[in-house]
Amino acid sequence: MTRVFITGASSGIGAALASVYAHRGAQLALLGRREDALQALEASLPGEHRIYVLDVRDRQALHAAAIDFLAAGDVDVVIASAGISVGTSTEELDDYQVFESIIATNLNATVATFEPFIASMKKRGQGRLVGVASVAAVRGLPGAGAYSASKAAVRNYCESLRVELSLSGVKVVTLAPGFIQTPMTAHNPYKMPFLMPVGQFAREAVRAIDRGLSYIVIPWQMGWVARLLRVVPDRLYDYFAARRKRKPRQTR
Repeated sequence: MTRVFITGASSGIGAALASVYAHRGAQLALLGRREDALQALEASLPGEHRIYVLDVRDRQALHAAAIDFLAAGDVDVVIASAGISVGTSTEELDDYQVFESIIATNLNATVATFEPFIASMKKRGQGRLVGVASVAAVRGLPGAGAYSASKAAVRNYCESLRVELSLSGVKVVTLAPGFIQTPMTAHNPYKMPFLMPVGQFAREAVRAIDRGLSYIVIPWQMGWVARLLRVVPDRLYDYFAARRKRKPRQTR
């Protein structure tokens, strides 16, 4: 039986990935902050799974959950799906704490999620470590400095880890979602080209994880957009990006 450890399983991409794996017969560790959402998800899935209610910024709690799940058997796939996205502005002094929270959740927690599993995966010579970056990692988006920076860091971190583990048999997969229909994107005040249902994203993502792909943009159309953005001159990019609507800042 495949065993899968998923953070951010309360909703969105994490919950959708959990559904795909559960319907394939996998046993899951479902991690998130909202116990009611995790319980509802577990009740909707076939099979028996484990729930861990925690904040991924709590490295000690995250490691304790990993150790508990590992005690019941080898883990085949680890998905660091927990993430937050909110608008930020460097000139707003109160947003510094928001920057810290985004970096801690999107980047640092990815590292902490992978840490407990690497030794056992290397010993077995197999396994999948899956990081979730974003197309927003390709160029810095106005009003989303923390989110773009965190996702660019996730991509580069996963690439570093992939090379470090390249001779071990352990695969590091980086998923780069475009616009996916989730609670995180529901209130974006701008057009979202190639918006994809989260269930479709999850099915394509699991196929990529199965194949051990190093990096994939989903949907594929956004992959071409990402390639174009990399080569657009700064002056042209700045002109259009500066006129783009921005994600709202967090209200207190």
